[in-house]
Amino acid sequence: MSIEILRHQKNVERQEGIRSGRPIFMCDVCNTSFHDKSSLKRHVRIHSEERPYACDVCDKSFKVLQTLKRHQRIHTGERPYCCDICKKSFTQQDTLKTHQRLHDGERPYSCDVCNKSFKLRDYLKSHLLIHSQEHHYTCGMCSKSFRQLNTLKAHQHTHTEGRPYTCDVCKKSFRRERTLKAHSQAHKGGLPHKCDICNKSFGYSSILKVHKRIHNGDRPYTCNLCGKSFTQQIGLKVHQMIHSGERPFTCEVCFQSFRTQSCVKKHQGIHSGERLYACDLCGKSFRRKAHVEVHLRAHTGERPYICVRCGKSYQEQRNLKKHEQIHNE
Repeated sequence: MSIEILRHQKNVERQEGIRSGRPIFMCDVCNTSFHDKSSLKRHVRIHSEERPYACDVCDKSFKVLQTLKRHQRIHTGERPYCCDICKKSFTQQDTLKTHQRLHDGERPYSCDVCNKSFKLRDYLKSHLLIHSQEHHYTCGMCSKSFRQLNTLKAHQHTHTEGRPYTCDVCKKSFRRERTLKAHSQAHKGGLPHKCDICNKSFGYSSILKVHKRIHNGDRPYTCNLCGKSFTQQIGLKVHQMIHSGERPFTCEVCFQSFRTQSCVKKHQGIHSGERLYACDLCGKSFRRKAHVEVHLRAHTGERPYICVRCGKSYQEQRNLKKHEQIHNE
């Protein structure tokens, strides 16, 4: 719509208000008119930095009172919007509407190219990159270009192997220098941040905080489609690809696609047959490092996954989850 048409509409509204005898209050910035002064006052905050409504818990401020009320539900845990079918509850009405698409199968956002449909607009935007011929992100080493930034970052690891910082003691490598420094503390007598439940130590307090969610069951990141929650934001992002159907990472050998670059690397072990990770105690080898860590617990007796209700502990998280179902029945 052109500026001239908008101005004409504003003038029409203004004249109608004058003829009806109603007072007209007009925004000095965009000329939008209102029939009461309070509406104009709320509107003007769009153009200013004024945020008069502050949260008394975290001091975050907002331009509109209703937005503050929605925000405060994060602190109170209030979930006033409930699904009639599965009884899941949500803090916002829009989130409930999005969730209900799981039950009715509604996919209102459709691709104009292939007619594939999606539950969320963001999923459609991500999908459209598949059809786009634009490659905005270019590798500075080989000039290969990509549609998405995360795909470029994953590609760049093929040049640097993604881990340029190496420990002088054990030759383990890391992507970030700060991670190497934290790791080095293990060789100097231990890591400074220790879990008071399972005694596992970490280089950073932030990592310890995330680790403790294993014990206390805290899962702050929730999927707005199915309500499933996660201890880390990356877990939520990967999970949401199940709903969107996106698999941006591809195996160069068989062209099978995956949701994360790490899944591609794990998969490629099938083609190479390599078992790079070996147990220092019995020599048994594995394709994945995580499998070695789980295996080692058979030797050490470590059981880091503890039920917060009865105190029973397990070597693997999946076994703890199975056990917790007993309490939920």
